[in-house]
Amino acid sequence: MKLSIIQMNVGNDKQKNLQKAERLVTTCVAKEAPDWIALPEMFDYAGSGKDKRAQAEILGEGTAYKFAQNMAKKHGVFVHAGSFHEWRESEQRIANTTVVFNGKGDQVALYRKIHLFDITAPDGTRYFESEHIAPGNDVVTYACGALTFGCAICYDLRFPDLFQALRLKGADLIALPSAFTQATGRAHWETLLRARAIEAQCFIAAPAQTGSFMQDGGTRQTHGHSMIVNAWGDVIAKMNEGEGYVVAQVDAALLENVRKNMPVMRHRKFAAPHLEV
Repeated sequence: MKLSIIQMNVGNDKQKNLQKAERLVTTCVAKEAPDWIALPEMFDYAGSGKDKRAQAEILGEGTAYKFAQNMAKKHGVFVHAGSFHEWRESEQRIANTTVVFNGKGDQVALYRKIHLFDITAPDGTRYFESEHIAPGNDVVTYACGALTFGCAICYDLRFPDLFQALRLKGADLIALPSAFTQATGRAHWETLLRARAIEAQCFIAAPAQTGSFMQDGGTRQTHGHSMIVNAWGDVIAKMNEGEGYVVAQVDAALLENVRKNMPVMRHRKFAAPHLEV
């Protein structure tokens, strides 16, 4: 199976963001013919919290959802639609939501980000997602060809129990659309991606935002460095900064050998009840 992940500099003009995503997806499909393609976190819009509420979509009715669905159907490819802003009437807040479409344009998965980024970064910048975003609580996988894919988003990367739960649900590859900050990305991004791949014995595909954007009156900087990591922890495809895409093949034989020769899931001693999904 051939994977492709898209790296974008997302701004606060939703229409331009979607046009840019369409160009990147169309170019990638024409040149690489992937089986599965993934966009970064919040590929539709990057801006202040109150503006995110205004841009949020009712599931199935908005432009970001329909864009990803149309791309999947038009190109006959799985589209793991990063994440976008979903309006949740029951919560009166938005969710950070991934939807996945198969090559016919059918929705095959829905995941809402579980772990919300409520931190003060090393540079002093304050990020508190929970002020505007309602967390999800479902561990989500879906079938893509002969493989099982798992869903996570950005800050979820710091919580290995989610990745273990995805492996217990049969995940072979875990998608992690992200918008890591420059400060935290420099320190931890690649290290955490490789660690999660090694621990869960899964491929990790992590499309990321890159570059700067305006939010709450200031300039925010994202790390980029989208990458695909195999189940042994090797980085097999990587961008640095700038927009574009990278591709890689899932080596099913490597996946099988890693799990056979180092059967860590069979050796687990401290299986937390909440991981038994």
